[in-house]
Amino acid sequence: MAKPTGPACNLHCTYCFYVEKKAFLPEKRHSRMSDEVLETYIREYIQSQPGSSVTFEWQGGEPALMGVVFFQRALELQKKYSRGRIIANSFQTNGTLLDDHWCEFLARNNFLVGLSLDGPEAVHNAYRVDKDGGPTSGKVLNALHLMQKYGVQVNVLAAVNSESSKQPLEVYRFLRKHGVQFIQFVPIVERDAGPESVKLGIPLALPPSMTRLDESTAVTSWSVEPSQYGEFLISVFEEWIKNDVGNIFVMNFEWSLGAWAGAVPGVCYLSPRCGRNLIMEYNGDIFSCDHFMYPAYRLGNILDGELSKMVESSKQIDFGASKETALPRYCHNCDFLFACRGGCPKHRFARSPGGDPGLNYLCEGFKKFYHYVNPSMKRMVNFIHRGIPVYKIMEATSIMT
Repeated sequence: MAKPTGPACNLHCTYCFYVEKKAFLPEKRHSRMSDEVLETYIREYIQSQPGSSVTFEWQGGEPALMGVVFFQRALELQKKYSRGRIIANSFQTNGTLLDDHWCEFLARNNFLVGLSLDGPEAVHNAYRVDKDGGPTSGKVLNALHLMQKYGVQVNVLAAVNSESSKQPLEVYRFLRKHGVQFIQFVPIVERDAGPESVKLGIPLALPPSMTRLDESTAVTSWSVEPSQYGEFLISVFEEWIKNDVGNIFVMNFEWSLGAWAGAVPGVCYLSPRCGRNLIMEYNGDIFSCDHFMYPAYRLGNILDGELSKMVESSKQIDFGASKETALPRYCHNCDFLFACRGGCPKHRFARSPGGDPGLNYLCEGFKKFYHYVNPSMKRMVNFIHRGIPVYKIMEATSIMT
């Protein structure tokens, strides 16, 4: 992922884990990717890809702060260096800066847009606020409807935090009411700063080591509780499997079905190993992962070294492998390891029942959800093997209930 504005954003969301990263960047007030970094990145990234298609992911901060002209230039450079490859672009945004000009550009150039929208007004505005602490839901909804008007491909990323986790059906039905077809429910989990974080001048805890017990720090007040996250997903799943299979695509459920079907994981944190999803800051610095943007995980700079060599460096390979090699024994004995794979290393700061480090904080919630959906997932996989459309499970579920 490329972050052309770094951690700069026009909002001040309470649970944002990235705004603190400005402490590690040389220019803390104005962060904008230069044309030199942009061109080097596009050339290097395309050259490093082995396949016939290449996807660029633009994130932030808020990438819309760069303006349309920046992304027009990016498209020109992609065309210049494509060498016959198919180029795609995705764009993660809070939506508040999007207007007709933006939406026409995104639609015309087939950008896939990830829009941050947590749910109904009260839920969304609980933590997603502007610089003055004011509400943002109205502007985000306006962006959603504007993109729908122009035919922009939109996925909604809905944060599941301490507030929204209490209202699963209200959140899901709200998104369905507003015509959202693709949804990803993202668990919000952060810890208060420990001694090392304080030394670095940041308010949130550093990632856990996974191989040793860190000094215990409490999760933030807005983090979702493990059990509540599992119950949230179960409540939405119950509604979805009765009414919306084939019409609404909840990525958490799609990824689960893929796991039961033996498919390649659709997202990094559900893969056996990680380390292939690096990020690039606005100044060209390359880091191991979006959730590990700290000095210890810096791999180099795009202007000074080949991107492919950074990806294949022993440091990065060891980083990715540790997701699997540091799994506690408790995970190896779990019936749902094939679906969870230990989860994101950033969240693996809990202890297993046997006292081992490296257990995912959300383990209880994952297990609760996977146990609940297990029969349905097996039934849907059976449908696939028999050539029956998966949406037919709604009929079977209706008969059973």
